[in-house]
Amino acid sequence: MPILDRVKFDGLRSRDWLIYKHPTDKLVLGSTLIVNEGQVAIFIKGGQICDVFNSGTHILSTNNLPLLHNIVNLAYGGKTPFSAEIYFINLTSKMDLYWGTTDPIQLIDPKYFVKLRIRAFGQLSLRLDDYLLFFTEIIGSMNKDDIVSYEKVQDYFKGSLITSIKTELANKIINEKISALEITTELNNISNSLKEKISNEFSEFGFIMAHFHIQSINFPEEDFDKINEILQDKAKFEIMGDNRYVTQRSFDIYESAASNENGVAGLFATSGVGLGVGQGMVNMMNQQVQQPTNNVTHKICPSCHGNISSTSKFCNLCGENLTRKVITCHSCQGENEESSKFCSSCGNSLFKPVCSCGQELDITSKFCNNCGAQVK
Repeated sequence: MPILDRVKFDGLRSRDWLIYKHPTDKLVLGSTLIVNEGQVAIFIKGGQICDVFNSGTHILSTNNLPLLHNIVNLAYGGKTPFSAEIYFINLTSKMDLYWGTTDPIQLIDPKYFVKLRIRAFGQLSLRLDDYLLFFTEIIGSMNKDDIVSYEKVQDYFKGSLITSIKTELANKIINEKISALEITTELNNISNSLKEKISNEFSEFGFIMAHFHIQSINFPEEDFDKINEILQDKAKFEIMGDNRYVTQRSFDIYESAASNENGVAGLFATSGVGLGVGQGMVNMMNQQVQQPTNNVTHKICPSCHGNISSTSKFCNLCGENLTRKVITCHSCQGENEESSKFCSSCGNSLFKPVCSCGQELDITSKFCNNCGAQVK
């Protein structure tokens, strides 16, 4: 390898390089070393740092390489040959480092209760500040003609970077109950929080993180379709009101039944509802359509709370049996629900008296018709 008297590295075409090892190690005292702006040059001999040169033009001599002089016992002055490894380090900021979550973050949206697969993408910028710290960490793993690129650095930190991003996003959505549809308004706060956490990891290797921000948070269209259906239903409830929305849903069922090859009754039969009940519901629907609206009184179904005709025996929305079974109070003759224990009008007990012999008695009985005991 020829002896060089001028050493310079103009840099690669891109700014992706971080450390460049000069291909020659044959030098002479008196050689010219040129270090460009945004660079430093480090001389290594026997794994030991001999000197560091900042940007500018330097004439190599024992004055600026005193450590090298002691190691190789160079004669003072002249163009004495010596060998040393030269590394150029890039100190400029790398602005266009992009990151993204390769695997989606799977969680349940706290507002719509839909499972989402969230991905995040963003950008960061780094600058090597403590270059000696970083250099001593990686010098042992370098090959002769290696170029340490920012891509290698990014790959090294990728695991911890993505883990921190996933954890922060999940905590923000779950703990603060922020819907994924509303998370965009929190991008600035999340970016600042993540920058503080991730900066500490990079600083351990001598880097300063100048910028960090999240560009977008998104999830697949099929996940959004689930939320969109919920939003549409919610809008119907708010605009139409509960009763009108239930009525609309019933018309949807009838329309679906009409297209069924077995007709409406067939739909009810295949759904587990008796044919008679299904046909009765169809008849009631037809009757309701034929009757003038202003002559029909309505009541609320106790099962689905739908608005139905007061003359209906079955609910035309859910099929509930609306025939009332009542108990007549022996005292005031008031009607009560079948499950009532006391009269809702006078408060008297609706249970029939029972004799000490176990015989159930009529409410007006004065003596037991089984044992003859007097009813108390």
